[in-house]
Amino acid sequence: MKDTIKKLVEAWGPSGYEHEVRALIREEVEGLADEIRVDPLGNLICRMGSGGTKIMIAAHMDEIGLMVTHVDDDGFLRFAPIGGLMPKALFANRVRFENGTLGTISADGTEWAKAPALDDCYIDVSTGANTDAGVGVGDPAAFWREMEVRGNRAIAKSMDDRIGCVVGIEAMRKLKRTKHEVHFVFTVQEEVGLRGARPAAFGLEPDFGISLDVTGTGDTPKGHKMDVALGKGAAIKVRDGGHIVPPFIKNLMVKRAEEAKIPYQLEVLPGGTTDAAGIQLSRAGIPSGCISIPTRYLHTVSETVDLNDVSACVKLLVAVLSKPFEA
Repeated sequence: MKDTIKKLVEAWGPSGYEHEVRALIREEVEGLADEIRVDPLGNLICRMGSGGTKIMIAAHMDEIGLMVTHVDDDGFLRFAPIGGLMPKALFANRVRFENGTLGTISADGTEWAKAPALDDCYIDVSTGANTDAGVGVGDPAAFWREMEVRGNRAIAKSMDDRIGCVVGIEAMRKLKRTKHEVHFVFTVQEEVGLRGARPAAFGLEPDFGISLDVTGTGDTPKGHKMDVALGKGAAIKVRDGGHIVPPFIKNLMVKRAEEAKIPYQLEVLPGGTTDAAGIQLSRAGIPSGCISIPTRYLHTVSETVDLNDVSACVKLLVAVLSKPFEA
């Protein structure tokens, strides 16, 4: 599983430009599904089984990034965000453009005690030679950092939500058979407004939906009070900023976790949301839940997960899909 995580988190794929990640995931799932296709928006849809209860599983392929808006005479690049950038996490970090060009983010001024305004930030792609970096207005970039493993902890950019994609892939590998019709959907453009999950759900018309995504934790010094911690198992969502999970689905997940002795914790996330919110509001309404992977330092290049939690999420999803979808 570590190799799959490394392959996906180090891939390049900001919102709207998920093609590299999609190709990697397709390589992983070829032969596991009864049907694989790509819809008009770029969602990768993998069907397992047919007939019975139709369930949509969603994990988003995209990551936060940025797009060049202006190139000055000295070659410094101004940019706009793709998704939720945090200015305080930008300074001195590196980004990579699709052509391989690496850039370093800095900001105007010398007052580093405070987070710079996004408008003051720029990207340095200088080479020290009279060469063109080949980057211009409209070019997207993603953050760059290699994955590191520290004991049971994996640290990388874009765990949000490549780790959810890994949970989906691993569940497909372990799900030998299902009485349901399960559509594993690796979605696009979640970070800019759940734009892939909504049309995918509209087209599939599932009976139920489950998203696989990261969630914050409350286990750091002086961190916000949240009853989710690394190493304590899969997080079963109760609610977040855009989604109240139907009690039936939350209780079903709890029941399956307890039956299989899978460690779990309940998640109440004050802000933010997942593809499940988009699925739930599609068509006349699709009851949806979420299995969350506890993650520290979200929307930075050092998003941190516990590999035991990841395994617990895989086991929980398989347990849910292996039995009737009923309380």
